[in-house]
Amino acid sequence: MISSVIHPATHVSSGLPESFIELLRTLIRSPSVVGAEHSFFRVLQRELEERGAKVTWYEGLLVAQGSNPDSCMFSAHIDRHGLVCTGPNEFQYAAFVAGARSDLLGNSVSESLMQKIVNRFDAEEVYAFEPWSGAYRGRGKITGAYICEFRNNLIFQVEGLDHLVAGTPVAFTDKLIMTDEALVGQLDNVLTTAALVHLFEQGFQGTAFFTAQEEAGKSWRYLLEWFRRFGGSTNQLIVVDTSPYPDLVTAKQQQLVLRNKDANASFNAELNKQLVDICQHLGCSFQFKDEYVTEQNRLHELRGEPLSSYGSTEMGRIIAASNGLVDGTTLQIPSSGYHTMSESAPLESVQAFLAILQHLAVD
Repeated sequence: MISSVIHPATHVSSGLPESFIELLRTLIRSPSVVGAEHSFFRVLQRELEERGAKVTWYEGLLVAQGSNPDSCMFSAHIDRHGLVCTGPNEFQYAAFVAGARSDLLGNSVSESLMQKIVNRFDAEEVYAFEPWSGAYRGRGKITGAYICEFRNNLIFQVEGLDHLVAGTPVAFTDKLIMTDEALVGQLDNVLTTAALVHLFEQGFQGTAFFTAQEEAGKSWRYLLEWFRRFGGSTNQLIVVDTSPYPDLVTAKQQQLVLRNKDANASFNAELNKQLVDICQHLGCSFQFKDEYVTEQNRLHELRGEPLSSYGSTEMGRIIAASNGLVDGTTLQIPSSGYHTMSESAPLESVQAFLAILQHLAVD
């Protein structure tokens, strides 16, 4: 535990609303593979409109608004990792395909990243779906993966889906699991997406953005286009997400994660101060992730180990690219098992996150 950068809670809350859990169960069963999010947008639109939101679709972006849209703005990405059929009985990692990351374009995926993923999903159950409607196209099982020496790209072997045509997305079969400590599943980023939908159920009248292809590094473009369309600048945008820690014990050392900056840009200091004040008022513990990374890097340097990056977030990308048009910060839920089927978010963190959102919504 790095006590110098963890701000402790004055009290701890527990328990989650049943309506939120049921919503999360529904959304986590709805596929939203990177680059094939349309069917999930349809599900999301229904859930939002049932809760009174006005919903508008744009390319790569769904915007939900209440009666006072400028009062508060949140953004969550809705894509999740999966596969895509790229030829007869051939499947690739969807985020790499959506991001056009291959040696053909000089934007190849690093060897270390491919090695991390190559055995991550062994024996996982998967199912194919039609990207617009979400119609079921069959189920299968991952039997292996390898790095193709000719294309320097990651290829998955899937049993039972040899009938698919190229372009068909393949989602991991997922369901929400609750333990006495955490919510478990492929949570990034359906967890905070569900939280924003739930916020409208509680009377939220601001704006919530839901972006596509964040895992391919493209979501900020869709969001920035919206701000350029409708003019004006904002320092109220709060991007919500999960934030990875090495294990659940480390993730549980703080309820919420804030950031002063990421690898791309510095975040809005005034908005960060507002979040700190609310956390302290509600008794929620928090940590600034960039301070954590700095401290970890200091320890790594002493041990002669590789240093870590501050990470690249949707917020940092849009601040860096908008030339002052868009500003804001992030609010994140600490988790372990990041980008796996067993990502775990502590129950106390999720409860604190919902409390902070509700406080911001009515403030």
